[in-house]
Amino acid sequence: MVNPIFFPGGDIGKLAVCGTINDLAVGGARPVYLSAAFIIEEGLTLEELTRVVESMAKTADDAGVQIVTGDTKVVERGKGDKLFINTAGIGVVKDGVELSPSRITPGDAVIVSGSMGDHGIAVMALREGMEMGIPVESDCAPLHGLIGDLISPGDGVKAMRDPTRGGLATILNELASQSGTCIVVEEEVIPVKDTVRGACEILGFDPLYLANEGKVVVVVSGEAADGVLERMRKNPLGAEARIIGTVVDEPKGHVLLKTCIGNTRVLDMLSGEQLPRIC
Repeated sequence: MVNPIFFPGGDIGKLAVCGTINDLAVGGARPVYLSAAFIIEEGLTLEELTRVVESMAKTADDAGVQIVTGDTKVVERGKGDKLFINTAGIGVVKDGVELSPSRITPGDAVIVSGSMGDHGIAVMALREGMEMGIPVESDCAPLHGLIGDLISPGDGVKAMRDPTRGGLATILNELASQSGTCIVVEEEVIPVKDTVRGACEILGFDPLYLANEGKVVVVVSGEAADGVLERMRKNPLGAEARIIGTVVDEPKGHVLLKTCIGNTRVLDMLSGEQLPRIC
């Protein structure tokens, strides 16, 4: 779900396909088949629907996956907010590949594949009619190619997540909680575009809690971190990848942020929904 359904860098159709591809990919799977079900509000124009369907078809084709089944329902005007799309997918996991937060241990490194908050600000700026000197585009993209370059038995990659709703901070808290460890990250090395940071200052948002639709968070053994980072940077979708932190033992289940001014604070889970109808 997203409002508006067309935004800089993508649309609801591309978002639906990429979202399911990425959910499969961060679980270690190569996406193969997708389903797509539409809930259409009375009044959606045929031109808008065609544009969305063509975008979905192109995204799936470019990603090498097939949309094989689906359904369509129409609801009364005012009951559906133009268009909802539900997608599900099937993927194949290589023998020996196991990604799970339970594998995370102290000494591991945390890597992000690129800048945070692009999707959230792109949608919000359009929704609020904000004029920005340099427009921010959504990072919406299928990540299975990038992720496929990283995972193989014995490569040191332990867990992955795509930081969508709730952003990077929420995903890090989930990983820390599920692994029973503490994750320490450095604010000054977390990539955030200047335009995104500026928009966040105006709107009162924290870019670490904003949705991303084309980024991945990777936890990897400390010894393998440099090699994984190098492989990520060879892919255009990981060209801005950085090691942003490490895993330590205590305090268990928490995320600590080393700030730019030299102190350390707890980076909590997102409380409530910061930006509704965003993905």
